Amino acid sequence: MFQFKTQQKVCEIGGVKFGGQPGEYPTVIVPSIFQKGDKVFEGKRKEGFDESRAAELLKTCDKLWVETGIPYMADIVATKGEEFKTYVDFVTSVTCAPFCIDAWVMKPKLEGAKYCADKGLLDRMFYNSITVWEKDLETEIKEIADIGVKHVLLVSFDPADQMPSGRITGTQRLLDAIEKVGAKFESIFVDTSVMNGPATAMCSVANKMIKEKWGFPCASAPSNGSYMWKAAKEMWGQKGWAGADAALEALSATMFHDMIFSGPMAGSERIFPAVAMADAFLATMVYCETKKLPELETHPLRKLFPDFVEQLKTM
Repeated sequence: MFQFKTQQKVCEIGGVKFGGQPGEYPTVIVPSIFQKGDKVFEGKRKEGFDESRAAELLKTCDKLWVETGIPYMADIVATKGEEFKTYVDFVTSVTCAPFCIDAWVMKPKLEGAKYCADKGLLDRMFYNSITVWEKDLETEIKEIADIGVKHVLLVSFDPADQMPSGRITGTQRLLDAIEKVGAKFESIFVDTSVMNGPATAMCSVANKMIKEKWGFPCASAPSNGSYMWKAAKEMWGQKGWAGADAALEALSATMFHDMIFSGPMAGSERIFPAVAMADAFLATMVYCETKKLPELETHPLRKLFPDFVEQLKTM
């Protein structure tokens, strides 16, 4: 049920390993910072940001990583190349964690990637992302390959087929474009495009299909589903909504997600423990099937439940 016959690719970004067979490595959380509406901004984006608050968010993630065994990448969101320069410099001055450059359009992403190349940061940088809706897809792929980008995210979707099978055709389209321009990347991840909370289940099914077909590490952004569920806050308030959000992230971690885009970094204190429990849950299910435990000593199952691990060894 949880082990693939297809060899699973293991990728490494900034010292963090992703992918492999389910339960082998912890799920990597990717919380965003500097996104629209982030409270690090004191006013408009152009007026700058609260450095102490931004540093506190990053240091909290560092602390949670140590405590839970769940690694993270900071998803740096910007709208202009100059913003990426400021934000990348700041993030890399505060944490040693890997990071994404994330923009909706191509030009600032390329400028951000070029800046990271100039700063010698490509081993830590993850390109977010190559999408099926980019009009000049081949140009973007060629540009980032020429820059030397090593790690890329493919966002797959097919508007004509919104079932999991559409994510397969979307992935193939992006892989064909990469092949056509002759680009080579060390790591390819696939994000299977969340539409809403329960539809995140389609991402899990699609991720399973992609891992069976290609062995790529897979991801989605469950937070896109939970943050658009405004009715939950109206019915149950912030605490009720936060519980639903953490549950959706944890369910995704249990079902064929190597990486989760978890939404604003301010929510990390609920997300890390939820995903840590999910990873311990998954690793135990894998043990029931294979009698194998995660080798990584910092895996949440080993780190948080060492007594139970010793019991499992005797079963």
